Amino acid sequence: MKTPELTLTRLVAFTLALEVCFAPAFSQPRKTIFVITDAEGVAGVCRQDQTDPKDSEMRQLLTGEANAAVEGFLAGGADEVIVWDGHGGSQSLSALTIHPRAKLVIGDLGATMTCERGYAGIAFVGQHSMAGVRKGIMAHSYSSLGIQNMLMNGRPVGEIGTRAALAGWYRIPVIFLSGDTRATEELKAIVPEAEVVAVKEGVARYACISMSAEEARTAIRDGAARAMKKLAQIAPYRVDGPVTIEIEHTTRNSLPIDAGLAPGTELVNDRTIRYRGKDFLEAWVRYSGGY
Repeated sequence: MKTPELTLTRLVAFTLALEVCFAPAFSQPRKTIFVITDAEGVAGVCRQDQTDPKDSEMRQLLTGEANAAVEGFLAGGADEVIVWDGHGGSQSLSALTIHPRAKLVIGDLGATMTCERGYAGIAFVGQHSMAGVRKGIMAHSYSSLGIQNMLMNGRPVGEIGTRAALAGWYRIPVIFLSGDTRATEELKAIVPEAEVVAVKEGVARYACISMSAEEARTAIRDGAARAMKKLAQIAPYRVDGPVTIEIEHTTRNSLPIDAGLAPGTELVNDRTIRYRGKDFLEAWVRYSGGY
């Protein structure tokens, strides 16, 4: 007859063996953070000429802030941080200067921006506000020369709102943003739980009151760590139901003669076209492949 002690010992041993054998199947998913970089929202950058990808000081300032974010995410518990060089044709960062534990993405990412990889969170570094925002430093929506206004379901939107909606379609939350004050307010309006760091305050379109590079990096590092710690509390930004994306081009950019002929498109006037989709992704893909 087996004693209770022997039975318990064998049960514990069997349980431990199961945990070892099946641990990979039940392990937590890898926490990868995808960082989108830009230049107009970087501390110390307030003039258009400073955003040239060949401007050495801008490259150093942007790289410093991106690396500070990487350090914060890793300190907060991220397993991996992938940084996209999102400014100036993907020519503002390099493998020589990026954080040694980060992975660098260079080039055009297409409509989905690799969100199908299932990131744990999305972050913005050096982000500006959308077109038309008062005291938004160099505010624009994707193209300051080509796009006058962008609307999503009839409301003004820019890079922050559309990329947050894209991430939300894939159930990925936007957890962090650094940039000017107006950019941080823009994200907070749609993702209240996100961590934001305002590294400068806009006085006018090309004038600002900025943190020093060192202070901005410290604030970004701390903010990214906080964002990582509260990852589970930040909900994805979802835009459900039918979606329209309307693009009003600038006065010198009349639409081509065949604009509005593709499925899901509607020509509003000489400079404005509307894209329709059953959901955000469909509308966004139609816009990304259109004019």
